[in-house]
Amino acid sequence: MNWDWQVFLNDDGSGRTYLAWMFDAWGWTLAVAGCSWVVAMLAGGLMGTLRTLPNSPWLVRLANVWVEVFRNVPLLVQIFIWYFVVPKMFPFMQQVPSFLLVVFALGFFTSARIAEQVRAGVQALPRGQRYAGMAMGFTTAQTYRYVILPMALRIIIPPLTSESMNLLKNSSVAFAVSIAELTMFAMQAQEETSRGVEVYLAVTVLYAISAFAVNRVMAFVEKKVQIPGYIVAGSTGGGH
Repeated sequence: MNWDWQVFLNDDGSGRTYLAWMFDAWGWTLAVAGCSWVVAMLAGGLMGTLRTLPNSPWLVRLANVWVEVFRNVPLLVQIFIWYFVVPKMFPFMQQVPSFLLVVFALGFFTSARIAEQVRAGVQALPRGQRYAGMAMGFTTAQTYRYVILPMALRIIIPPLTSESMNLLKNSSVAFAVSIAELTMFAMQAQEETSRGVEVYLAVTVLYAISAFAVNRVMAFVEKKVQIPGYIVAGSTGGGH
């Protein structure tokens, strides 16, 4: 096979090299994934918490509907809805950049999965945690803020790591609405250069580096906030 890595040093016709174009696309990929992650964590944390509230059946139902809707509709369909349908239904959304529309679509899609992780984390805690908060006179909101959520979020970091890596990989569908991220770069560069092997291998390496970086960052966070022995005890119904 004839390898030609010099293709990345060629001019793409606009005064840039394909290498510069690829790194620009990588930046867009990381920007989409990073902003979507913030949206997913905020919405997912809220909905996951609402699903575990005692004596609030309507809030629980609302959160359940959110999870079922965003989890069961394909991501590409949700992106098309945000890009084509929402601006038609709400004219003020026509002024919103397509980048933000993709961020909302990807963030809300991932929030449904994160909400499940948060719910599982809260329900994995011994009931004594909630009773301890009540015994101290905390309100429900205070119990969640100071007792339940700090513990639950620590024990769900491993599955959150997987969701964060999946979100990064799912950002590739942004090419469908012309966001200039890595997948779109690969498709266009392959068409212009006819060097699909080199282009897709380079893009694959960048995706792998990004996912590995996310994995290492989350592993560092997990190590810093873990409670020694608690996860094992929690899995057997005990606690310290």
